[in-house]
Amino acid sequence: MSKEKQAQLKKEVAPFEKSDTKASIIQILNTIPPFFIVWFLAYQSLSISIWLTFGLAVVAAGFMVRMFIIFHDCAHLSFFKSNKANRVLGTITGIFTHFAYEKWKRSHSIHHATSGNLDKRGTGDMWVMTVDEYVEAGFWLKLWYRLYRNPIVMFGFGPIYLFIIENRFNRKGARRRERLNTYLINVSIASIYAVLIWTLGWQAVLTVQLPMLFVAGTLGIWLFYVQHQFEDSYFENEDEWDYVKAAVDGSSYYKLPKVLQWVTGNIGFHHVHHLSPKVPNYYLEQAHESTPPLQKATTITLLSSLVSIRFRLYDEKNKTFVGFKEAKRLVEKSKLGLSLKSSEPIHNK
Repeated sequence: MSKEKQAQLKKEVAPFEKSDTKASIIQILNTIPPFFIVWFLAYQSLSISIWLTFGLAVVAAGFMVRMFIIFHDCAHLSFFKSNKANRVLGTITGIFTHFAYEKWKRSHSIHHATSGNLDKRGTGDMWVMTVDEYVEAGFWLKLWYRLYRNPIVMFGFGPIYLFIIENRFNRKGARRRERLNTYLINVSIASIYAVLIWTLGWQAVLTVQLPMLFVAGTLGIWLFYVQHQFEDSYFENEDEWDYVKAAVDGSSYYKLPKVLQWVTGNIGFHHVHHLSPKVPNYYLEQAHESTPPLQKATTITLLSSLVSIRFRLYDEKNKTFVGFKEAKRLVEKSKLGLSLKSSEPIHNK
């Protein structure tokens, strides 16, 4: 894509880079109050059926995911016109979703600025190793990476790590504002749990809260994973990396059923979001539909997205994701090619 076409693409999306106070308030009303209502119903259903409780906890998890999208937009300062309003609501939704607002805001902005850049991996993104890096890695690093990329670890233990460890501690070198925000959110979460356990009992609270957090966390990690790790995703070194290409070619259009699209706050239009983070979630679909070039982005569905589970390493040579077995075959094939080449006789001219 030429620089002229990139500029034109940004120009076409620009009209959607605006917040609508009415739309934002409606989204708050159809997300946050229902979350608490469903949570309360899940608690009340404990006297009826544990399975009904789990079912309602899953529904509450859906509203929690939707609430996270509001938190996410606040982190981009796109949900309200006022930066202060975004920070206040971002902190409040950060408490309910168990995310440290200022800390996540920083790491996520770095993710947007470096997505698909092989030389700037490591902050706000999934751990991705190239085939060559993996081959050159030592035993323990390979083992750690294999554990990290294992679906059971990533989607099973991932939410636990995210909620209990990652989001609870400040990074080294965090500024005062970021540190205080994390402390505020941690103290608020602890206070809410203390009150709930004191009034409802720890068994009841955990029976509702644990499945809800687990499902919401797993869905969140899956969405983040699948929308950047598809077969022909975009990755380049710094000297070749391009922001627009990384957005359009390195982020998928996750075409979900309407109910799931609503629950996930249109985040399936991830290519639009990465091209222009200032577009609020409720305008992402319109931006996609009104901009023909964006409709050419890689489209994945619920069924086709399952293939991405086997992706483990990025093959720089062939510009695609591969599994460990496929990477092994590629390395063996490469070694065989070099061996055959070195065994060829050298003739003098």
